[in-house]
Amino acid sequence: MSGAGHFADRLAAAVERKGAPLCVGLDPDPALMPEGLGVVEFCRGIVDAVAETVVAVKPQAAFFEAQGADGWAALTEVCGHAREAGLLVIADAKRGDVPSTAQAYAAAFAPLADAVTVSPYLGYDSLEPFFARDGLGVFVLVKTSNASSVDLQDLPLADGRPVWQHVAGLVDRWGADRLGESGLSSVGAVVGATFPQEVAEARRLLPRSVLLLPGVGAQGGRAEDLAAAFSVGPAGALVSASRSVLYADRGAGWQAAAAAGAERLADELRAVVAVG
Repeated sequence: MSGAGHFADRLAAAVERKGAPLCVGLDPDPALMPEGLGVVEFCRGIVDAVAETVVAVKPQAAFFEAQGADGWAALTEVCGHAREAGLLVIADAKRGDVPSTAQAYAAAFAPLADAVTVSPYLGYDSLEPFFARDGLGVFVLVKTSNASSVDLQDLPLADGRPVWQHVAGLVDRWGADRLGESGLSSVGAVVGATFPQEVAEARRLLPRSVLLLPGVGAQGGRAEDLAAAFSVGPAGALVSASRSVLYADRGAGWQAAAAAGAERLADELRAVVAVG
């Protein structure tokens, strides 16, 4: 089951211990992994390399599901290893479906993770089964990091606002009665670090939500552009990097390179949080 206690409070405590709100994504791509390693071995090695620096890992479910029948077992083992290492686990699943199916998705991911990413496209009743899971954090897709997010998420509404800002308003409302002692909600928002102006606006629209900020590194997002996200405190946002850490070295030094990459990002974030 998801860890005991309110998700945002556990995140705030972890950030206070580590000093940097950094998450490393676990995207085990066999085409990029060091030769001779399996998915579980690689991901466990990354967890071990970054555990002293980061507060969370974010396994991307698709890379495990792509492994067929063994994929779910691998995901389960990797999530368990990360939690044993004292890290929060965010299942990057991007699920969202009619309520009966959403119940099944929530039941599948809650035992593995402390939080899960979800899509809001089907509305509140498709997400309520996740919200109802005690202790589970939920990150709702609001403004995603990919370039083509503008195709839908930036479309103007009748009042001139882009669609993503309407979604941000929904997230704020859905999370209003799910606050922890930290003052932050267990309902957070995914906002791409590749859009720093939108990150600042999302912070204004979502003063109580943790912002999960993917896209630093390989996608071009920069930690130094994200200070506005931390105006509500060091745990107000969680910056996620994946390929730039995982594949910093695809040879014998892959673990050392991952550790160094995570520490470098953590140092950058400590400076950013101090400004925010």
